[in-house]
Amino acid sequence: MRRRQRRSGRVVLLAALLVLSTALVLRTLRATAATGVPAEPPGNPPAPPAAPAPAASGPSYDLHAFYYAWYGSPRFEGRYRHWDHALVPHWDPRVSAGFPRGRHLPPDDIGSSFYPALGPYSSRDPAVLAEHMGQLRAAAIGVLVLSWYPPGQGDDPEELSDSLVPAILDAAHSQAIQVAFHIQPYKGRDDHTVHENIKYIMDKYGSHAAFYKYKTSTGRSLPLFYIYDSYLTPAESWANLLTPSGSHSLRNTAYDAVFIALLVEEGHKHDILSAGYDGMYTYFASNGFSFGSSHQNWKAIKTFCDANNLMFIPSVGPGYIDTSIRPWNNHNTRNRVNGKYYETALQAALTVRPEIVSITSFNEWHEGTQIEKAVPKKTPTRLYLDYLPHQPSMYLELTRRWAEHFSKEKEQWLM
Repeated sequence: MRRRQRRSGRVVLLAALLVLSTALVLRTLRATAATGVPAEPPGNPPAPPAAPAPAASGPSYDLHAFYYAWYGSPRFEGRYRHWDHALVPHWDPRVSAGFPRGRHLPPDDIGSSFYPALGPYSSRDPAVLAEHMGQLRAAAIGVLVLSWYPPGQGDDPEELSDSLVPAILDAAHSQAIQVAFHIQPYKGRDDHTVHENIKYIMDKYGSHAAFYKYKTSTGRSLPLFYIYDSYLTPAESWANLLTPSGSHSLRNTAYDAVFIALLVEEGHKHDILSAGYDGMYTYFASNGFSFGSSHQNWKAIKTFCDANNLMFIPSVGPGYIDTSIRPWNNHNTRNRVNGKYYETALQAALTVRPEIVSITSFNEWHEGTQIEKAVPKKTPTRLYLDYLPHQPSMYLELTRRWAEHFSKEKEQWLM
C-alpha cells in the first residue's frame, strides 16, 4: 500500500514538473517570436558584454603601438581639435577640382571613416587616458609610442603633445605600460634641433618609472626614439649626431639612445646605415604603399639589418582608409576583411623573427588604422564603417592573441 502511494506521489510530481517545463518552453517561444531574440531563463539577468581581459602574463614590451594625443573637445579645449580635420586638397589642382573642400563638423561629422566608442574625445580628459591605458593593457601592448612635437612646434599652434606627457606617463604607469617617443617632423628640424629634443625629453621625463628603455645586447638599458620622416634630413647630417665621431654626437654620452629611422624607399636602407641609426621601422599600414610597408620585402630588409647589426621593427596595421580627409586617395585604402588583413600583417611580421613589432596604430583615426574601440554610427549625412559583426573590442582581442603567439614564437627562436 505504501509502495503504491509513493509511486502515485512520484507520478503527480513528474506531471507537475512536465506542466511547468512546458509552460517555460512556451513562454520562451512566445518571447522569441515577439522579439526575434531568445528570452533569458527566469531569474537570470542578461549577461554583460564580454570585455577583453588582460593577458595573463601582462603587457608585452616587444609590442609597440603608435599613439596620438592631438584630439580636443569643447569641454577641455573650447573647440574640437583634429576631429574637425580639413579635407586635404590633391597636389595637382586639376585632380583637386573634382573633390570636395572644407572641414568636418563634429560631433556627428568627424575626420574619420570610423566612429570612436568614446565619441570625439579630448586627449586631455583623464577618463579618456585611463580608458586608453586599459584598452592597451587588455591588448597586451607594453609600449605606447607617443607622437611628439617640441613645445610650440606642432601642426597646430596649440599642439598639446608635450604638455600632456606627464599625464600620459602617469596613466601608463598605472597599467604597467611604458612610453617611448615618436619625434615628428617640424619646421627647421635637423640634427642640431633633434639633439636638443633628446636632451629635453630625457632631462624632463627620463626619470619617470614609465619612461621606456630598451635593453641592448650589451646589457645597457637605453631610451628608444622613433624618428618619423627621418629621410627628410641628409644622412651626413644625422651622422653628426648618431656616429661616435660626429661633431655633436650623442654616442657614449648621458643622452645616448636607440634611434630608429623610417624606411620608405629601398635606397633608404643604406642612408640609415651610414647615418648611424640603430634600426628601421616601416610605419605605414597600407601594404604595397611603399617599399618598406610591403610585406613581401620584409625578409630582404631583415636580412640587410642582420648583416649590418641593425634592428628591424616591422609595422603592422588593421587596415587603411584616409578618404575622410584625403577624398582622392581611395587607391591606398586597405579593407580590414573582418580582421584578416591585420592577421596577415602580423603573420608576415613574425615570419621574419623581429625583436619588436610596432602597430600602426592605437588611435590614428584620420587614416583608419586604429585598433581602439569603434562603434556603428549613422547620421543624416554620414554612415561610418564599423567592426561588425564583431564587438568594438575585436582588434584589442586580436592583438592580445597575437601578443601571446609572438611571445611563444620568441621562446622557440631562442632555443
